[in-house]
Order: sequence, then C-alpha cells, then structure tokens
Amino acid sequence: MKPIGYWLNRADQALTRHMNGMLEEFGLTRLSWQVLNVVQDAPNATGAHDAVQRARGVTDGEVLSVLAANAGTPALTAAIDAVLTGGWAARPAPGRLVLTPEGAERLARVAERVGAFRDLSMTGISPDEYRTAVSVLERMTANLEPARAPHLPA
Repeated sequence: MKPIGYWLNRADQALTRHMNGMLEEFGLTRLSWQVLNVVQDAPNATGAHDAVQRARGVTDGEVLSVLAANAGTPALTAAIDAVLTGGWAARPAPGRLVLTPEGAERLARVAERVGAFRDLSMTGISPDEYRTAVSVLERMTANLEPARAPHLPA
C-alpha cells in the first residue's frame, strides 16, 4: 500500500488537472475559481452576507490569507489579475475586489459544472466515507502544525 502522502499528492494533481480542463472554457483555472469564491463568499464583520459588504468586497490580503494553503503569493496574485482581466471581478477601491454583475452570472453557470465535477469525483464514495476522510486529514494536519507540535520546524 502506498503511503497517504502519495495519495494526497495524486488526488490533488488529479483534482487540479480535471478542474483546470473543465474550467478552461470559462477562462478559469482551479485557483482563479477559488479566488472568485473567496470574493463571492466574503462576509462582513458580523458574518452577514449583505449587499453593502458585497459592494465593498474583499481585500487582496484577505484572498491571500484564505487561500495561502492552496498556493503561494505569486500564483495567487496572478489568479487575482486573471479574474480582473477576464471581467469576473473589479476594484471598487485600491486593493479590494468585488464580483462584477457579469462575473456573478458567469460564476453561477460555472457552479453547475463544478457540481457535475464533484459528482464525478465522488463516484463510489459515500457521504460518510467522505466525512471520515476529511476528518482524518484535518486531525493529521492539526497534529503536525507548529501550534500543536512546537518541536517541529515551522
């Protein structure tokens, strides 16, 4: 049996390759789609998703922070630039991102395709198996992160 790290890397590569191929017709990659989701899902200070907050958007720094585990700053900055150039997002103020009306409509269409992708990736996997896999990976990560294991190098 191959170790978990092998399968984590293979799964991530397969997810990225398939999603990039599926999103290509929309002019997106997995990473730029993730950026759009952060922009779309940005709550205000009370956690509410309202029209005022959506109009203010999210800062580039918030996007970088939320997606830090997914990619480095250069790749995330390039993904931010791509969603701006593609008309998915705009800047209501320097360093802030909001979805454009067209971007929001297009993202809704992308969501349908992503749903089909998720169904495909979950073929033969029960919801309980998925929850177990995620739970195990969360605990493994917590065991190895510096706050939990201070003797490990950061």
